[in-house]
Amino acid sequence: MSKIKVMDENLANKIAAGEVVEKCASIVKELVENSVDAHATEVNIFLREGGIKEISVIDNGLGMDEEDALMAFQRHATSKLYKDDDLFFIDTLGFRGEALPSIASVSLVTLKTSFHECGTYLEIEGGVLRKKENADARQGTIITIQNLFYNTPARLKYLKSEQSELQNCVSFVEKFALAHPEVSFTLQNDDRILVKTSGSGSLHKVIHEIYGLQVSSKMLEIKNSNDDFDLFGYVCKPEILKSNRNHMTVIVNGRVIRNQEINRAINEAYYTYKPDIKYPIVVLRIDTDPTLIDVNIHPTKQDIKITKMDILYDLLLQTIKDVLYQNLLIPDAVLRMPTFNPIKNEVLDSVIAESNDEILPSFQSTFDFQDNSNEKEEETTVVINPEMKKLMLYPVGLAHGTYIIAENEEGVYLIDQHAAQERINYEKNMNALRNKNITTTTLLLPITIELSQSEFLKVQAKEEHLKELGFGLEEFGINTFVFKSHPTWLSEGYEEESIRRILDLIIGGLDNFDPVKFNEKIAITLACKMSIKANMHISHEAQEELLNELCVCDNPYNCPHGRPTIIKFSIYDLERMFKRAMN
Repeated sequence: MSKIKVMDENLANKIAAGEVVEKCASIVKELVENSVDAHATEVNIFLREGGIKEISVIDNGLGMDEEDALMAFQRHATSKLYKDDDLFFIDTLGFRGEALPSIASVSLVTLKTSFHECGTYLEIEGGVLRKKENADARQGTIITIQNLFYNTPARLKYLKSEQSELQNCVSFVEKFALAHPEVSFTLQNDDRILVKTSGSGSLHKVIHEIYGLQVSSKMLEIKNSNDDFDLFGYVCKPEILKSNRNHMTVIVNGRVIRNQEINRAINEAYYTYKPDIKYPIVVLRIDTDPTLIDVNIHPTKQDIKITKMDILYDLLLQTIKDVLYQNLLIPDAVLRMPTFNPIKNEVLDSVIAESNDEILPSFQSTFDFQDNSNEKEEETTVVINPEMKKLMLYPVGLAHGTYIIAENEEGVYLIDQHAAQERINYEKNMNALRNKNITTTTLLLPITIELSQSEFLKVQAKEEHLKELGFGLEEFGINTFVFKSHPTWLSEGYEEESIRRILDLIIGGLDNFDPVKFNEKIAITLACKMSIKANMHISHEAQEELLNELCVCDNPYNCPHGRPTIIKFSIYDLERMFKRAMN
């Protein structure tokens, strides 16, 4: 007797549900994607207990007739693919025909839908049709999911807490609203509205509706294209950073996706504008020919493969670097939240308490909550980077031997003298390392450095690169190098320490040696050692010279580790803090 049999369709759907339905947010994702594919302009999501008890999605899309409504719950039934070639031209969010039957197999589903004519009402329990009848002719679809995983208790126990499931749902809807600014979204949990967007079609307005004025006013527009890709979106100024990548939203052909290479390009563009452990807020739309991407590699359709990734990587990197370079990035010392948003302020305390998120600089005592419901969103004034030189900063003092106090007609500025000189020295070092005409100096007393066998072999492998940088070194005895000359840009009096630090970088480096990255690490490491330290009092003349040198840097706003070098207190901010201005 044959042991191999065709699996029961309902059992197959339950197995597929293990991939498609991971959590409540997975169901919200599948249902909302169906609404957008149905050309809905308004989508309302209602949750009970974070979606654990009930998920309901109401849209004003095309709806379905009775035949399509029944067919939609059949496995691999879809209106989006008809032949093999269609896989190469996918322009919809859903196409596999797995989501609805998988969801229905592990829950109670009620569906009310109409396509112009008489509506259809269905009840499906555990994948079995329990009721079918006529309904009203309201165009669109209402679908409700209840008793999730009631018949698969092993999966039910792996649902997280109500708060965790709710957070995942909110995060998805926020990202999806950013992907589709032309659609109005509302997310409500237990009669409390958590997300609401207008569907105006303006991406910047949706950013404002989701993140608030404090973030939206600090976003910089990016726009670029080549023969294969069109880029559009917004990136934040480095003063607003997060502790994880969750706020880096990447949208490819309308689909919110995850891609490590794209995230790497974004982070590299912010190199030296931020600390390595912090991440920017980014909303990036990439439009391309469907034949250049493959979304059919996982049921969730969030992981995709991109052809010509190297071209996209370079386009992204240069576009973001250019917009950061072209803007004045001095953060205001005073944070204000002038627009009272009832949705956002319900969870304001938890936002402020989120210790891992960082908005630089942060002075909570200066928060000023006002009811300016008629206030229009502020326009972001773009000031190109070279205008930093026109600020005409004049030093007037030094606080705690660390912060230079400077002023001009616009306000008062605090400059971290160590961070500022780190930036100056970093750029000097990088310019010297890029210069092919290297000048060297001979050491009066050669520097001998003894290493372990493993360390010696690592340095030996990079000996030629060190010589290209201007270091005159030779093998000297067992596991030992002698340095007889060095490039002139090494800080005088710190030659041996600088050489040892460079060797440490080689010894502790990765197997995939990148000369460019290695040179940057040298520049950063040595810039710190060459710079004025905190609690070191410098003369007024030295303060002036430091400011003059900072103003001509390519990036005068951050030290090479990403910390801010300069912070501004505008005259208006000062007058408000001292109650000279009361509005």
